[in-house]
Amino acid sequence: MPGTNRFAIDAILTERGTLRHTPAGIPAIECELSHRSQQPEAGGERRVECEMRAVAFGAVAEALLRIDVGSAVRCEGFVARRYRTGTSLALHVTRIEQDS
Repeated sequence: MPGTNRFAIDAILTERGTLRHTPAGIPAIECELSHRSQQPEAGGERRVECEMRAVAFGAVAEALLRIDVGSAVRCEGFVARRYRTGTSLALHVTRIEQDS
C-alpha cells in the first residue's frame, strides 16, 4: 500500500472554530482556509481558487488559536476524512506558520 500523503498550502485563515478536547484530552480545533494562486498545468497557467476545511490537534491547535482570522498562513499536513465516520476530506494540519 502506498504511504505518501503530504500536503502544503499557502492560504488565508477565513474561519476558526472554538478549541475543544478529544475524549483523550487532546486539544482540537477546526478551521477553513481560502487559497488563490496561479498554477502551471498542461503547458499553461491555471487560476486556482478554493476553500477547504482543516483540523489541528495538540500544540498545533493551540498555535492556531493565536493566529487572527484573515491572516495569511502556510499549512502542512496530510489529507484524511474530516470525521472518523464521514466521507468528506479535510487537511489535518501538522505544522502551521503565519506569513509575515
